[in-house]
Amino acid sequence: MKALVANPPLLLFVEVIGLALGLAMVLGHNIWSGGILPVVVTLIGWLIVIRSTVLLGLSPEATVKLVDSLQYEKRFYTYMGATLVVGLYLTYAGFSA
Repeated sequence: MKALVANPPLLLFVEVIGLALGLAMVLGHNIWSGGILPVVVTLIGWLIVIRSTVLLGLSPEATVKLVDSLQYEKRFYTYMGATLVVGLYLTYAGFSA
């Protein structure tokens, strides 16, 4: 994360791609009813859009401060564990539906 934040052109590219993917999810799948699975997919799309928009609007110094405050090195397993749980749920629910 620190290497990505230290390279502003790469960070811009990643966030523009993230915004495009998030918007595609929101525009193609903005479903707030019908069970937990469609709502989770919609929430993930909105979270990606919000995160990308915020990071695109922040100055490089503010982005560095934000990344430092999240302490990725210390909390790596927490962040990856949450991502793994959501990914496993979506995989299971997607294949069992």
